[in-house]
Amino acid sequence: MNVVFVDSVLGTELLHMVSHDVAGVLAAAQGESVTFPVGHFKYEFHNLDFYEEDGEIRQELVIYVKKV
Repeated sequence: MNVVFVDSVLGTELLHMVSHDVAGVLAAAQGESVTFPVGHFKYEFHNLDFYEEDGEIRQELVIYVKKV
């Protein structure tokens, strides 16, 4: 599944990845902090989005984080 990390203040996409362990990624993101090349962030909330691509329904997990 696609997993996207987004800065909740600026709306900037920080990371786009594909993972088969979405629960693990979400649990890790809800930890003390998440570090990206642009700084340290703290989990705020997440959203499971559904969209259509090439006639197929797909889903992606969007994890919103805020700079610490």
